[in-house]
Amino acid sequence: MARKEPQIAQSGERTNAAGKPVSNIVLLSISDSDYSSLRPLLEHVNLQNHQILHEAGRLKFVYFPNRGLISHVVVMRDGKTAEAGIVGNEGFTGTPAAVGLNRSTLQAVVQITGEGFRVEVGALQNVLASAPNLQLMMSRYAVIQSMQIAQTAACNRLHSVEQRFSRWLLMTQDRIDSGSLHITHDFLATMLGTDRPTVSLTAGVLQKKGIIEYTRGAVKVVNRKKLEDTACECYAVIKEYYGMIGLK
Repeated sequence: MARKEPQIAQSGERTNAAGKPVSNIVLLSISDSDYSSLRPLLEHVNLQNHQILHEAGRLKFVYFPNRGLISHVVVMRDGKTAEAGIVGNEGFTGTPAAVGLNRSTLQAVVQITGEGFRVEVGALQNVLASAPNLQLMMSRYAVIQSMQIAQTAACNRLHSVEQRFSRWLLMTQDRIDSGSLHITHDFLATMLGTDRPTVSLTAGVLQKKGIIEYTRGAVKVVNRKKLEDTACECYAVIKEYYGMIGLK
């Protein structure tokens, strides 16, 4: 007999112990019994722009965003960085914790302000031992996140900045559900592993094509269809990964 997947609760139907509503898809996807075990551990937090949630190294907390956008970033010894993946309300940061590990090779930094919940790694792992549905959903997401990271690595090596920029805008818009993205060219250059002049030039090209509008500190998507046509194949591939587990 096929296993019946749990129904996803509606946003706001669940709360933490302090009454803060839950909009994170992973937390809404797990069974009632497993959520009840996790609920007392969920600490509500505000996620501030450019806030570093954890550096590469030992993990203290796992974060489940309700709103906003978090980047997983590779930081080199000389300080140069490149984005390896992004997380919105479809997932969580600190994926190694889902499989019993407490260290990460990635920095997690807030790109777009939001809010959500955090759980201490040790406490989460204690719950996972007796919460099979939570373990399943978190492990699935960890695998999908690793697929995103691998696809992003190939994208950064093989595709043009215009294609990568378009892919990034689409993925970000999917996660924050807004046509206007409040982010600077400097920060976007850091995420794409390039320089500000290159990002500015690329944004100018997309603006001339009627795909985006750029003002200081914000990018507005005005023609999503053209943006999808401009993006490389990686956007569709990554989106399909998340479709495997019923996420975005």
